Amino acid sequence: MGKFWSGFVVGILALFVAVILSAVAGIIPVATNSGPLPMERWLAKTALHAKLRSARGVLSPIPPTAANLLAGAQVYNTHCAVCHGSQPHPVTAISMGMYPPPPALWTQHGMVTDDPVGVTHWKVQNGIRLTGMPSFSGSLTATQMWQVSLLLRNADHLPASVTAALAPQPATTPPPSH
Repeated sequence: MGKFWSGFVVGILALFVAVILSAVAGIIPVATNSGPLPMERWLAKTALHAKLRSARGVLSPIPPTAANLLAGAQVYNTHCAVCHGSQPHPVTAISMGMYPPPPALWTQHGMVTDDPVGVTHWKVQNGIRLTGMPSFSGSLTATQMWQVSLLLRNADHLPASVTAALAPQPATTPPPSH
């Protein structure tokens, strides 16, 4: 083995040992309000985009009927709005404390609909490592995951009943007790 390759291997091993020692010493930032590590953002995005390429062409096995979209709105309100926001509150208190921040799925003009349904379904089903996005495969049925995915894909042309279901409901106060 030549001098170059010996030096290369020693350099890689030294880098590996330095990273391990930094982790053991608590030097590597792990708080959600810390900035990203060098190359962390690039590495995570690159790996996620490579994984999602295969989901782009996956079609929903259920149709985007009013009933399915309404059910998707109920799933969104219950499981998604707390992080991804709603029409009057596109950014939530929980989302402000997360790193990386979850994408706000609402704008002033409505819900974002840019991902193909198969991509959204993959994210809902599997979650995204190193983010706050959990896998819902253990808590939602396959139909519910497709319903919320269809809702997000078709959010720019929802029936009025579905739009109403997504609107915030006025808080009710219990009657005073005597």
